[in-house]
Amino acid sequence: MAEKALKRIDPVRGRGSLRVLAASNGVDWMLVSFIIPIIATGLVTMKSFALLENTGNFFSRQVVWVLISLTVFFIFSFIDFRFLKRTDVLVSIFLFISLLLLALFVLGKVSHGAQSWFDFGIFSFQPADLMKLAVVLILAKYFSRRHVEIKNIKHIFISGFYALVPFGLVLLQPDFGSAMIIFFIWLGMVLVSGISKTHLFAVLVSSAVIFAVFWFFVFAPYQKARISNFINPLTDIQGTGYNAFQSTIAVGSGQIVGKGLGFGTQSRLKFLPESQSDFIFAAFAEEWGLIGSFLILLFYSLAIWRILYTASLGASNFEILFGMGIAIFFMSQILINIGMNLGLMPVTGIPLPFMSYGGSHLLIEFAGLGILMSMRKYARPVHRDDTKNEFLGA
Repeated sequence: MAEKALKRIDPVRGRGSLRVLAASNGVDWMLVSFIIPIIATGLVTMKSFALLENTGNFFSRQVVWVLISLTVFFIFSFIDFRFLKRTDVLVSIFLFISLLLLALFVLGKVSHGAQSWFDFGIFSFQPADLMKLAVVLILAKYFSRRHVEIKNIKHIFISGFYALVPFGLVLLQPDFGSAMIIFFIWLGMVLVSGISKTHLFAVLVSSAVIFAVFWFFVFAPYQKARISNFINPLTDIQGTGYNAFQSTIAVGSGQIVGKGLGFGTQSRLKFLPESQSDFIFAAFAEEWGLIGSFLILLFYSLAIWRILYTASLGASNFEILFGMGIAIFFMSQILINIGMNLGLMPVTGIPLPFMSYGGSHLLIEFAGLGILMSMRKYARPVHRDDTKNEFLGA
């Protein structure tokens, strides 16, 4: 389906008299209207426990980061980013961020056991967030030029190399959460690019076999225990699984309508660690319950839909794949973070987009959306039926 979609919207193919899909220039205000409630929800949740010791600054600092990120978003939406199609530009960006990741091992700040941050005093910056966006860009560029020969298995390995370099550098920090996001960005973009699913399945099966060999014949017992506890942290609720256990309690205690704003005991009494960042969904669910959680998921779903819609109007395969990559980027973080809060996924320290505390991830999220909005200005006309069929696989 994805391969046919890419071929169908290839800019070198003429269209003649095509009915134009409404693609207004610049900012997609509908997308903005879906994201603002998510941001507001995060701020309200932080404000609800702002009177607790050492948490009073989260709300005010996040307001500043939201304003800065929105400013970046609007500025980027007016810049012509077609220069990003140039191979030399993308390679330079990729190499520069890779050097930043290497510099972390010398200059980086250690936080929660990972050397992932540059500390500038008044703020910290995590280069792994910037690398996620760079991986989306470079994979979009790579696959956009190879839709004709995309079935060749070599493209799995070449694209995999582009993802493997940052994956390894991030994993060594160690920041397994960000490494997982980079992997899922690669996997998702491989799937939508039209690469042979048989070849991809063979590669994944081979990787699983290699891991199995290491598990039974290489890993020591303590290494197996660490992996098991990471994958299923609830098996050790007094140790590595404490955060996940308290998170599931918070989510469950919210029941249908929640305990009410400011009455979430897990976060207010500090049973729930990192309630402003990694576990903000659990803190929100405790106060707003199942109904509030459903609304947040609805807004996320609508935002992803608008991103994919904008991607479908791309002027070329590069814009289409970039938009899909941004959607995959956000979906990966949303699913991993919420799954972590529900005790279904390993605790990895992945923030919830637009909602978790922190300026580094928020800046990159809005920068990515700003680039996508810029691409709307030169989106080409697409037939309404063609766009519909692309998503239906016709």
